[in-house]
Amino acid sequence: MTASDQQTKTADHATFAHVSRGYYPTFVALFTATLLISNICATKGVAFFADSSLTLGPLQILPIITDGGFFLFPLAYILGDVLSEVYGFKSTRRAIYLGFGALILAAFCFWLLIELPSADFYENQEALRSVVGVYPRLLLAGLAGYLVGQMLNSVTLVLIKERTKEKHLWARLIGSTIVGEFADTLIFCSIAAGAIGISTWSDFVNYVIVGFLWKTLVEVLVMPITYRVIAYVKKREPTYQL
Repeated sequence: MTASDQQTKTADHATFAHVSRGYYPTFVALFTATLLISNICATKGVAFFADSSLTLGPLQILPIITDGGFFLFPLAYILGDVLSEVYGFKSTRRAIYLGFGALILAAFCFWLLIELPSADFYENQEALRSVVGVYPRLLLAGLAGYLVGQMLNSVTLVLIKERTKEKHLWARLIGSTIVGEFADTLIFCSIAAGAIGISTWSDFVNYVIVGFLWKTLVEVLVMPITYRVIAYVKKREPTYQL
């Protein structure tokens, strides 16, 4: 077939790009969605056992103070672990930057939505503002904590893997989570505490410690699932080489 015939044949059909068969785009999409949803949830301060009071020295045990993103945000680190373990730091860094951009885009869209003139029949402007309003401190806290925490999480996991190769996955998962989650929690809580109503040192310390322990505990509890997901993806990624 001549080049001219090939061009004619191609012209007879619509042309499309090929979609990668790998799992990377799927994980990036889940990763980004988790970040967006959990950051909206984090605008609500949450107190468990609010009627109880228990202290251990300077540390307040009860009530437990946290934010509304506590139940979802750990998933971002689990997905980050899968990305780092299977695809390496450079690919994970790309996903982190995409998530960072999505958070900024969401903040801009929420700000613009609030500033748009309301229709006469729309009565929920203040409720909308209270839920998705762009609070500079919360936005800064979320972006700074996320960027530093996820980068440290990925770097730590990859550095441990350079030494352990395919062995001791549990050490990589736990070690990276401890480093990343602690940095993320400390940075986020330090900036956001006042914005969600935390005004005392005891509440702040409780907020940091509970957040860090909870996220680390979730990582440990779901580790069997993380193991299975990583093993599944490694076996089915055409470019992954043991």
